[in-house]
Amino acid sequence: MVKCTICKSQIQGTFLEKINGTYVNKKPVCQACQGKFSIKEIKEKVA
Repeated sequence: MVKCTICKSQIQGTFLEKINGTYVNKKPVCQACQGKFSIKEIKEKVA
């Protein structure tokens, strides 16, 4: 489906075509990166 903005890995999708992750500043972030980094660090890396 889509790739994580931080680690560039493929993000799996659900059967409803939603990603198993979230969007930060309209860019996809996987669950693994959400666990590794704080929201402040994620926003800095995505911006």
